[in-house]
Amino acid sequence: MKFNQVARVFDAIEQESSRTAITKLLADLFKQATPTDAATIAYLSLGSLNPPYIATQFNFAEKGLIKTMALVLDTTVHAVQAAVHKHGDVGLVLAHASWAGGSDILSVHDVQKALHQFIDLSGTGSQEHKEQYLVKLLRALDPLSAKYIVRIIAGQLRLGFSDMTMLDAFSWMATGDKSIRKDIEEAYNICADIGFIIKTLKTDGIEGIRKVNIVPGIPILPAAAERLSSAGAIIERLGRCAAQPKLDGFRLQIHIDKTKHPHVVRFFSRNLLDMSPMFPDLAKSLEDLDVHNVVADGEAICVDIQTGSFLPFQETVKRKRKYDIEKMSQDFPLKLYLFDILYLNGTSLLDQTHEHRRAQLLKICDDAAIKKHQMIFPIEEEIFDKAGPLEAYFQQNIALGLEGLVVKRMDAPYKAGKRNFNWIKLKRVETGTLDDTIDCVILGYYFGQGKRASFGIGALLVGVYNKHDDTFQTVAKIGTGLTDEEWREQKKMCEHNKVDHKPHNVDCANPLYPDVWTYPTTVCQVRADEITRSPLHRAGITEKTLGFALRFPRLMGYRPDKKPTEATTTDELKELFALQFAKRGKGEQK
Repeated sequence: MKFNQVARVFDAIEQESSRTAITKLLADLFKQATPTDAATIAYLSLGSLNPPYIATQFNFAEKGLIKTMALVLDTTVHAVQAAVHKHGDVGLVLAHASWAGGSDILSVHDVQKALHQFIDLSGTGSQEHKEQYLVKLLRALDPLSAKYIVRIIAGQLRLGFSDMTMLDAFSWMATGDKSIRKDIEEAYNICADIGFIIKTLKTDGIEGIRKVNIVPGIPILPAAAERLSSAGAIIERLGRCAAQPKLDGFRLQIHIDKTKHPHVVRFFSRNLLDMSPMFPDLAKSLEDLDVHNVVADGEAICVDIQTGSFLPFQETVKRKRKYDIEKMSQDFPLKLYLFDILYLNGTSLLDQTHEHRRAQLLKICDDAAIKKHQMIFPIEEEIFDKAGPLEAYFQQNIALGLEGLVVKRMDAPYKAGKRNFNWIKLKRVETGTLDDTIDCVILGYYFGQGKRASFGIGALLVGVYNKHDDTFQTVAKIGTGLTDEEWREQKKMCEHNKVDHKPHNVDCANPLYPDVWTYPTTVCQVRADEITRSPLHRAGITEKTLGFALRFPRLMGYRPDKKPTEATTTDELKELFALQFAKRGKGEQK
């Protein structure tokens, strides 16, 4: 397949606001592609050359990209900088400029190979070599294709859909409807490689998809917990259940494969990024596990060297770095608490009960070699069938400074990629008002008034994720929670993600349109007094009900470990709204 065919479809998607129409455009594109090209297109559609767990690092600064574009367009760097400022998009500069482009018709494979070669240029003088290489590549492309290549390199493809829309498109490609969407999603949940999934579907059909299994080294989409407001509500829902302390650290999925040489120990974040280089101390300890291969779910958390107590998340997050790792591992030592096991010695445990998986987890952790390191532990677990003792255990953990509990159904399988009541969070903040934080996505900003007008930013527009529509719906305008310096830094962050029009995967009422739109990329933590109904905000809006909004929202920080589609969902917001009134013993406000 020729890459300019892909570019034309990308361009059509940019002009389209209907998710169904976007799905059909993608489905038709995948139908025409070979299995190998389809896998490449799937990655490129999400702005990468690889699945998330294999990072695509172009390592090419904006300064170099602008210089390259100036050479391609035979103009000055200053002229390109002015055009980028005008359009807010490097790709549009190439698309709108008067240049003929090349006559070569490069294939998808040609472009993939060229981009990999571009990445591989390294060492002394590599930036200059990359500039020369990219000039040659862009001059070989037509302007529309060049537009998308520079966007991919700049990390600004921004087509406005996620992997969930891609799964719909795969079903449409194969059947003309969404009839096999569930099977495709099940496969993707346990083998989170979008290119592998479409290649399997095109090569082996739906039967091949149904045979997809766990592969050590390819992350599994993590299971997630629902919320309930009290120990009594949990016992009523689950009956006999297992309760585990809820830690506030890094959720990590651990993959160990000793059938390979050298042995493989990898750590994946909750948003599927490979964090293995950041935790050599944990890897060394896990090497001693007496297994052939294993996939486990856990939480890494920093401890105070002097007291042995757990440190807050903002301290633990300091371990997420590429440099000075050895020093950081000494200054901020980690403990890893394993709370589930998903795969062991070639066998998937996903369909086994929690009770069975727990027994297997305790077996592999009951090893003298592991215990000697004092770094890897099974999470504590207590069994309850009455609300009183569960509430007492909850209060005990709160007194220790923990967030609360995760309570689990004893006979439940592990539902990869699903949020359901097999796991239930009970947190100290579920007290009748919204003291819990909401994970929101920044959608744009307002210029502000008074002193903040000099910063160029005075308030943020944020939203939550509607997984049914694959959109981000507004939930709050935030003007508090940042110092003057933090507002200036926030402006820089927004400038990097700004776009010149409302992204079509953003749902916002006209009166709330910000002065500057940003692509939904950054996840932030927001605290508010409560959730209310709103005639303007679109979060969770239906034909019969108003949307939700946050009352007195304050920005508390950021969640770099989460991708935008892992922000709080409209379904979760609806549940939190109901919890407010369940605690008060009242019905929903009218």
